[in-house]
Amino acid sequence: MFQSVSGRFPLPDVLGREFAGYNGAALRADVLAGVTVAAVALPLALAFGIASGATAAAGLVTAVLAGFIIGSLGGAGYQISGPTGAMSAVLIVLASRYGLEGVWMAGLLAGIMILLLGLFDLGQIVNFIPTAVISGFTSGIALIIFIGQIDNLLGVKTEAAENALVKLANYARLDFSPLLPAAGISLAVIAVMLLWPKKWNARFPASLLALIGATAAALALELDIPTIGTIPQTILLDQRLLPQNMPWEHLSELIAPAFSIAALGAIESLLCGTVGGRMVGQKMASNQELIAQGIGNIIIPFFGGVPATAAIARTSVAVKSGGRTRVVSLVHSAVLLLAALVLAPLLARVPLAALAGVLVVTAWRMNEWHEIRHIFGRRFKSAMFAFISTMIATVALDLTEAIIIGVGLSALIFVFQISRTKISIMPVSVETMRKQGYELKTDGEHMAVVYVMGPLFFGTANAFNAAVENLNGTRDVILSLRIVPLLDTTGISAVENAIQQIEAKGGRVYLSGLNEPVRSYLERAGILAQLGDDRVFWSADQAILAADRYRAGLTAA
Repeated sequence: MFQSVSGRFPLPDVLGREFAGYNGAALRADVLAGVTVAAVALPLALAFGIASGATAAAGLVTAVLAGFIIGSLGGAGYQISGPTGAMSAVLIVLASRYGLEGVWMAGLLAGIMILLLGLFDLGQIVNFIPTAVISGFTSGIALIIFIGQIDNLLGVKTEAAENALVKLANYARLDFSPLLPAAGISLAVIAVMLLWPKKWNARFPASLLALIGATAAALALELDIPTIGTIPQTILLDQRLLPQNMPWEHLSELIAPAFSIAALGAIESLLCGTVGGRMVGQKMASNQELIAQGIGNIIIPFFGGVPATAAIARTSVAVKSGGRTRVVSLVHSAVLLLAALVLAPLLARVPLAALAGVLVVTAWRMNEWHEIRHIFGRRFKSAMFAFISTMIATVALDLTEAIIIGVGLSALIFVFQISRTKISIMPVSVETMRKQGYELKTDGEHMAVVYVMGPLFFGTANAFNAAVENLNGTRDVILSLRIVPLLDTTGISAVENAIQQIEAKGGRVYLSGLNEPVRSYLERAGILAQLGDDRVFWSADQAILAADRYRAGLTAA
């Protein structure tokens, strides 16, 4: 946690490596990549702004500022940040409960949390969440996005619901009349995005083509369907977080949602950095990335934007388009800013049904299908349980509760997996020892080696105790702990009880194969001092010979 300044603030080193040998050709490649990313980001920014419970303008402002601020300060030049589908699923629930002031305040608090994660080198905490939980959470978010867009898909307005599952159930009442032109626009956009060839998509994004086509069709046919509405030609929105309007009365209630936003932002950004890093062969400075994400999310609410994070889709487009440095992010933001200033009147005419179509396809694609096929195809039961439970919790409960359940499941799965410690009891054989070149002085009849294969902690202590109780007729016991990577206080108590039980019957306990962490823990517990150096050995064979010498000496006496 306490690092040098260069370790905690590695931006100068990152920039030095990133721009080493930078030239005009690299600049041209970055500029072209930035324009391409902006074309992809524009429809997504508008869509995610609305999907977050805010406005299309808020999404656009978020994309512009995230590209400038986070892109400038980030730990990876190839990373592109902005509003995302996963984040919008968290924010829509928050907006329905506390309004935009609640979203902005929670975003500000989340920014502070993410900044602290980076400053104190705590980013590795997110690495303890299993892939199955992350995939389940992502699929649950995809469902929330889809359910949240059904109104816009059909051109209707239904009552708000407590969560996405209740909202979906309400549609079963069929107490609404779909607007056929809106539904037609939605289906057309979905069709274009699914059928547009991938090789063409690299030159002209399908989502942008679909929005242009849908808007042109709606205008030409004079369709009376809901549109985005007025987009201010500025990045400083009238609706924004102001010091005098901060909802301090809800501060305690916003801590948990802020934690959800911070956790999601950190996880998405670090995962995106890992994916992008593999594509370009570079490693991201994780702490610096979290610092940048934190600073960006602290500033954005004061302009009227929503919380941002790194976006895997836009980062992939940047890399595949030939971009390598943060110039790509800056150019992408400049193009989006130009669009906000110049094209706002046209963007205001984009049908909400068209944006809903974009979000539906985005929600489908954001599912980690490769990981899902891997989990269910190989029938990994614990991973399947974690995936399904997290997905259902995400859809049916508050997003904060879903994250807590996911983290709890992570811990339970981990404990379950490492609790499969095997305890093997092997009686000492004079013949076996002779074959290994050792000649025992006694018959070894009342000696046994207890091999503990796995961690010895609260989840495995009962199995160990049961094995010790079954040592009927055994006098001297060698506990081989070579394959024990860790002990906890319950494991220490189990070893102490075993020593007491065996010595109460006139026997002796020897230890063998202690690695450094286990030796240190046993030493702190006083067990090594209790036994003495003459009963602690590196190998089980040495311990057997020591026990044999001791018994032979007693017999001779």
